[in-house]
Amino acid sequence: MLNFQPPGFKQCVLDTNLGQMVYSIPDLNFWQASLTEGYSLGVKSSPLVFLHSLGGGSSAYEWSKIYPGFAAIHQVIAPDLIGWGDSDHPAREYHPQDYLNLIQTLLVEVAVEPAWVVASSLTAGLTIRLAIQQPQLFRGLFLVCPSGYRDFGADYGKELVSQLVGIPGLDRIIYGLGAANELAVRNFLEQFLFAERSRINDEIVAAYLASAVKPNAEYAALSSLKGDLCFDLSEYMQELKVPTIFVWGEQSRFSNTEQGRRLSRLNPEIIQGFHSIPGAGVLPHLEIPAIITGLLYRYLTSSHR
Repeated sequence: MLNFQPPGFKQCVLDTNLGQMVYSIPDLNFWQASLTEGYSLGVKSSPLVFLHSLGGGSSAYEWSKIYPGFAAIHQVIAPDLIGWGDSDHPAREYHPQDYLNLIQTLLVEVAVEPAWVVASSLTAGLTIRLAIQQPQLFRGLFLVCPSGYRDFGADYGKELVSQLVGIPGLDRIIYGLGAANELAVRNFLEQFLFAERSRINDEIVAAYLASAVKPNAEYAALSSLKGDLCFDLSEYMQELKVPTIFVWGEQSRFSNTEQGRRLSRLNPEIIQGFHSIPGAGVLPHLEIPAIITGLLYRYLTSSHR
């Protein structure tokens, strides 16, 4: 989001079938010297796309502590997906195909060349599905806690919160009380996203709150909470052909490391690395970004050898 965008980046807009999707890219006026040097050294590489998760208050801010470190040598692209952040928020129900189409449009029209895609959580699971359908759009995947939240037959739709937010009227009340105020945002971060609450600062809370209170922000968030976006990722794993890295926060409260290892064992030749991060939750890239930056750098540089 613009108010929380790192220095050296600018926003652009992509027209999609669901409205305008805002995305951040490096500002050449800021990075020009570095970019020119990168080209001369022959290290300018493929597009690097960062996709945020699909939970209350999500936006490209989630990756804002990581992607600036790659702007000098990569075509960095960090969108607010439709329904989140500064992008349009159409008042509708959302389903997996909506985000498959949006990510595909971004890769075709903005990335243009095969891209490394970095994604987290449910979006990472959806990215695997798109990589199976359109492998030519991808150079590699770097995925944090990928899940469909119905993996191996688990039925998220039977969870109490999913059933409650499926009740018209009550869903808006739950969203207003549970996501669209500062106390709720801080509690959500502390209880579900971070392993260590001491790592949560006022900026993180403000960024999540700013996204959560956008007009019509509840539609995408409630689709996620109701389980409309969920699927069984294990049913797709064996079809994946794009080289992939898994990263898992050991204290992830949504899907644990054993589930991640179980998913990776379904396709061990393609899942080329599995990194378990001690002391981190489902968003290690926001909680301890230096570790994720180092891992991502390792795989990006090794892919050029």
